[in-house]
Amino acid sequence: MTSTTDRAPDPPTESVDHEEPAALPAGPGANLVASLTALALAAFGIVGAFSLGLGSPARPEPGTWPFVISVVIAVLALAQLLVGRRGSGGERFTRASLIPVVGFVSLLGMVALMPVIGFEIPAALLCFLWLKVLGGESWRSSILGAVLIPLVFYLIFIAALGTSIPHLF
Repeated sequence: MTSTTDRAPDPPTESVDHEEPAALPAGPGANLVASLTALALAAFGIVGAFSLGLGSPARPEPGTWPFVISVVIAVLALAQLLVGRRGSGGERFTRASLIPVVGFVSLLGMVALMPVIGFEIPAALLCFLWLKVLGGESWRSSILGAVLIPLVFYLIFIAALGTSIPHLF
C-alpha cells in the first residue's frame, strides 16, 4: 500500500491568459478620431438607406431600418464629439484593436461572395476565421463550428423558413 507522501507532486498547471494588459487612456485626440469615424460610417449608412428607399411608417421599404440605425449612430457620434472629448475613458489603439477590423472586413468578404457561390462556403470560412484566428479556439472546435453553424443557419433560414438567401444546395 502506498501512502500519499510516496507520490510525486502534481506539476503546476499553467493558466492561459488571452487578454492583453489594460491599455493606457486614449485621450481627447483619439476620442475625436473615433467620433468622426462613427459619424462617417453613419453618413455612409444614411446615404445607402436612401438608395434602398425609405418608404413610410405604414409601408416601410428595405432602407427603413438601416436609416433608423444610422441616424441613431450619427446622434451618438455627435454626442461623443461634443461631450466625449473632455473624457479620457477610451483606450489607446493597440494590436488587439485590429481584431474588430479583421472581423468587419471578413464579413464584407462573405457578403461579396454570397451572390457568387452561395452562403454555405463563405459562412463556413467566416466561422472558421472568427473561431480559430480571432477567437483562439482549438482546431477541433473551429472545424466543428465551421461545419455546424452554417448547417444550422441553412436548416433554419432555407429549409424551414424558405428564405431567398443565395445557396448551393
